[in-house]
Amino acid sequence: MKTLAHLFDSNRRWAAEVTSARPRFFERLAAQQTPGYLWIGCADSRVPANEIVGLDPGELFVHRNVGNVVVHTDLNCLSVLQYAVDVLKVGHVIVTGHYGCGGVQAALDNRKLGLIDNWLRHIQDVYRQHQATVDAVDASKRVDRLCELNVIQQAKHVCETTIVQDAWARGQTLSVHAWIYALKDGLLRDLKFTVAGPADIDVEYRTAVSA
Repeated sequence: MKTLAHLFDSNRRWAAEVTSARPRFFERLAAQQTPGYLWIGCADSRVPANEIVGLDPGELFVHRNVGNVVVHTDLNCLSVLQYAVDVLKVGHVIVTGHYGCGGVQAALDNRKLGLIDNWLRHIQDVYRQHQATVDAVDASKRVDRLCELNVIQQAKHVCETTIVQDAWARGQTLSVHAWIYALKDGLLRDLKFTVAGPADIDVEYRTAVSA
């Protein structure tokens, strides 16, 4: 049986390099987890959350799935969100998609891939809601426009969860953001959706969608 020895070798080199540069790094990391941010992103292997924002392990709590979707019945995502907000007391939830997302492209094309088709229905719902906006742009840019709208929609879903609503109701400081990442240059873009309380949701949503 192959044991992927090269990955273990790479891990040992990485751990040695980190220890050499910062001798007590792993000791401090093992002692506590105090991230200030929750990142909800796509599972795409080209979008490594910590590296994109230049944060060390322990500084960013992460949940990833195909298409960075937030569904009110997804107990996996909701459990991560609840732990981040209620236990870790993060100050920011950042929903981050990326241009050229394969899941968004498949949803837009109504491509049949198997079980995942059921998951991508959530993105197709976003397309149906904003079809006029997406179809109005050049065909070559439609998938990226839907990527943007999908991120904004999923960030709005985060705001609508009982977890976030309850945090705001008890006065907890918490902001929800919608960002998108460009594979071609490695840069993040703010999609102009930042919500710090229930009263901001609709205004921020309309502003972001129309931007």
